[in-house]
Amino acid sequence: ASVRLDSREPGELQQTGRIPGAVNIPVTTQPDSFHISEEEFEDRFGYPRPDKDAEVVFYCKAGVRSRGAAALARDAGWSKVGEYPGSWLDWVEKGGKVER
Repeated sequence: ASVRLDSREPGELQQTGRIPGAVNIPVTTQPDSFHISEEEFEDRFGYPRPDKDAEVVFYCKAGVRSRGAAALARDAGWSKVGEYPGSWLDWVEKGGKVER
C-alpha cells in the first residue's frame, strides 16, 4: 500500500480537508523533512516518517509543489516515489472522498 503525502500547508488542509489517509508534509515551509532524522520527523509532525522502501505518492493543490516534494524525497534516498499530477483539484473534480 502506498503512503499519500499532502505537500500543501496545514492551513490549506484545514480549509479543504485532505484525501483520506494522507499525511501532511508541507514542502514550502519544511523542505528539509526528508533529510532530518526519523526521531526529529516524528517530533515535528506527530507521526512516523514513511520507510525508505515504502511507496510514497505526493500531491498538493495542482501538482507543482508535489513535484518538488517528490524530487526532495528521491534525493534523500526514497526510491518508490510517485506524484498525483492533477493533485487536489483533480481529486475533488472527480468526486473523491474528503477527510476533514
